[in-house]
Amino acid sequence: MRRILASLALALVLTGPALALTRNPAEMPAGRYELDKRHASVIAKVRHMGLSDYVVRFNTFDAHFDYDPKNPAASKVEVTVDVNSIDVGDPAISAKFAKEFLGGGEHPTATFVSTKLTPMDATRGTMEGDLTLHGVTRPVKLNIIFDGYTANAIAGQRVGFTAAGQIDRTEFGSKFLSPEIVADKVDIFIEAEFLKK
Repeated sequence: MRRILASLALALVLTGPALALTRNPAEMPAGRYELDKRHASVIAKVRHMGLSDYVVRFNTFDAHFDYDPKNPAASKVEVTVDVNSIDVGDPAISAKFAKEFLGGGEHPTATFVSTKLTPMDATRGTMEGDLTLHGVTRPVKLNIIFDGYTANAIAGQRVGFTAAGQIDRTEFGSKFLSPEIVADKVDIFIEAEFLKK
């Protein structure tokens, strides 16, 4: 019994009080934040034959950003995605889509580098940046939600974001089955947690 109580006491010391979550970005410390790949997802959705939304995910990606609470608009985000890691639930079709839709043979990596962050309020804003896909670089805009920041001895210093946007794939040279079978507009959804380095 003493051992159990001692273990519980140690757990309380290590974890402290319940995770305190703040939705105020000004309370987040300055520094570099790196993606926690175990708690992140990159999803894309495109209309198929006008009948349904076809949803895919990417399994390999990375990101980081630098943050200064005194100048949050200066934050710079850099993202890389292995386009050959596209997953549609069937390995053969996934490989075909990576090649035909994303040019994964010649251009295996897609990148996004932010150029402008515009806050709308304390937790929402827009992020503009340069997306390089299929060997073509074009500006895109994402809607960003600051989901919160927390610090804990076990969980670490971590912050969560939700991002969403839309691109026209033909502007990046992706014209396979366009537009009768697969629509040109692609919706992108990102959920990500970052850990302070």
